[in-house]
Amino acid sequence: QVQLVESGGGLVQAGGSLRLFCAASGRTVSNHAMGWFRQAPGKEREFVAAITWNGGSTAYADSVKGRFTISREDAKNMVYLQMNSLKPEDTAVYYCARSGAPFGAVTTFSSEYDYWGQGTQVTVSS
Repeated sequence: QVQLVESGGGLVQAGGSLRLFCAASGRTVSNHAMGWFRQAPGKEREFVAAITWNGGSTAYADSVKGRFTISREDAKNMVYLQMNSLKPEDTAVYYCARSGAPFGAVTTFSSEYDYWGQGTQVTVSS
């Protein structure tokens, strides 16, 4: 089993920044791509960002490209999402997830992730 715990969410004004943290425990995540997804009220869960197992490649949703940065620190079993220039439309619950395939490429499909955290709320006020 893998346990993923997100933190760092909160209330921020538009234009502000937040850094989300994903702490992994249990079985390793170091050989797996990791991703961040988000779900706003009344909307489906959507891909935000992903990073390969070695950090060599990343992918971002068009809506966050240039504003968000995903990174990982395997020595600490941590994955991060730095969010800058936040907009009200970024308001959502943000989830960390582990991709199912070891040593796989980044993937934007939620069905290819096998472990999920409980989420952390991000609220951006206008």
